[in-house]
Formats: sequence, structure tokens, C-alpha cells
Amino acid sequence: MNRTRRSKSPLFYPTLVLVFLVCFGVGASAIETGRFRLLSVSDSSKLILVSQIPSKTKYILDAASAKITINDKPAEFKDLKVYSTIQLKLELRKSRRDGIEIDGSASEIRVTVPNQPE
Repeated sequence: MNRTRRSKSPLFYPTLVLVFLVCFGVGASAIETGRFRLLSVSDSSKLILVSQIPSKTKYILDAASAKITINDKPAEFKDLKVYSTIQLKLELRKSRRDGIEIDGSASEIRVTVPNQPE
């Protein structure tokens, strides 16, 4: 009995990887960066409401683990209330916390204040 080994199609492995990604939802989130208008800050749950500039798309974001800097110096979450325009690096991924629909999480929040002449 002569058995010949069949070779797999060259598209077999890429197709297998694609099926894996679709089935397990890997890559379901999107990372964005840009300028946002800070509309509201919640100290107790560390959530922020922001509006994207210029599209005005609003997001509720979890900022509990975000790296916060003001003029390239580390800052506290409570210091954000003073500012209206921020730069964000965020990951969009729908979730729910304390009965609130969250659009994603902020990983980096930067505020740059121009120097004012004295």
C-alpha cells in the first residue's frame, strides 16, 4: 500500500488564524489618540466624560489606571478638573461598571499648558 502525504493548502494557516481571531474576539478593541474636550470628571469612580475634537463624539472612559501628566510632570486625577482640553490615548472597548455603560479606558492623559509671559 503506497500512502502519499497530502500537503496543506498555503492558505490553511492564515485562514486558521483568522478563524481564531474572529471566534475569540481578539482585536475587538481599538486604540485611539487625539485631542479631547474634558466635559466631566467623577472623583469617586474615576470616570471621565470627553468629547472628541472636532467630531464631538462623546465617550465615557475609565481613567482609574491612566498615566496623568501636566506639562510632562506626573499629576493626580483630581487635578484634571481645572482643564478643559486634554490629549488622550484610549482603548475603546464597551463594558459596564456600577450600572454605567463605559465606552473604554484611558491609558494616558496629557495636559499641556502654554507658558504665560509675566
